Amino acid sequence: MPGISGLRAWWAERPPAAGAAVMATGILSVGLHLAGAETVSRLALAMTCVAWAALAADFVLRLLGDRQRWMAEAGRPGALTAVAATTVLGTRFSALGGQPLAEALLALAALLWPALLLLVVRHWGRRMPGTVFLCCVATQGLVVLAATLAAAEHTAWLAHTALVLFWLGLVLYGLALARFDMRQVLEGAGDQWIAGGALAISALAGSRLLIAGDGGLYLWDGDDRGALRTVTVMLLVLDLAWYLALLVAEVARPRRGYDVRRWSTVFPMGMTAAGMLSVATALGVPWLSRPGQVLLWVAVAVWLVVAAGAVLAARAGGRDA
Repeated sequence: MPGISGLRAWWAERPPAAGAAVMATGILSVGLHLAGAETVSRLALAMTCVAWAALAADFVLRLLGDRQRWMAEAGRPGALTAVAATTVLGTRFSALGGQPLAEALLALAALLWPALLLLVVRHWGRRMPGTVFLCCVATQGLVVLAATLAAAEHTAWLAHTALVLFWLGLVLYGLALARFDMRQVLEGAGDQWIAGGALAISALAGSRLLIAGDGGLYLWDGDDRGALRTVTVMLLVLDLAWYLALLVAEVARPRRGYDVRRWSTVFPMGMTAAGMLSVATALGVPWLSRPGQVLLWVAVAVWLVVAAGAVLAARAGGRDA
């Protein structure tokens, strides 16, 4: 059938960065859960599971059947979406009480992370697009999931490991920022938003570490907790500054039409909302939940627009830009 053959052609040309669609849907599920919209959250989770399973199968099939192409794609920053998407999915399952499955996903992500990170960093160049920040996103994704599991299972060593990765993630952000082409703010096709999204997931990671420390484990002393609290607040403020700057740039230079990199816009928007909701809980600042919920529903609306564009692209069997 023409429709099915077109869909197969579209899927065959799918770039590694398409994993951002799984990340975007997964973080919306997390954010909706934090906002109390459990029914919609579980619907988003179901879609995330289906998309993650499809991408995981494709990942394995390419590794086994087309090693040359797999190696080429593994060296691109978008390959790290495999790690980030896995950690987001694990975080949501942990919130549902599925700790064994969340642990398995953490182990899988931890196994993929060093190999893919090394391949990606070795291929870094100058004036890179927003996907360069995925090195930070993938690392902080591990922190979020590890800290969430540490709080759920009262495992101190997991929280301490997550704290080390948290600081490493911030170092990677600084290295990525030095490689980022600032012209992408006005010219990027969607993935420029990851510059802010990486700070958002870092703020979420910081909040989860604070929550883990408040769970009776006595992980940090007063000074350490104060420093972590301050850094988390700073990360959220910087993320909101990026959010505003990128939004202004979108208005000043509209980029119309569907592009697969627009999923890399949805993810940071959803991550900013989830980060704000989590920070509100960790820091005991309830008024912060209201703007977080507003940004969450804005992200849901953008998700619907981008999803509609993806469906039309799939039906047409066309290739993304």
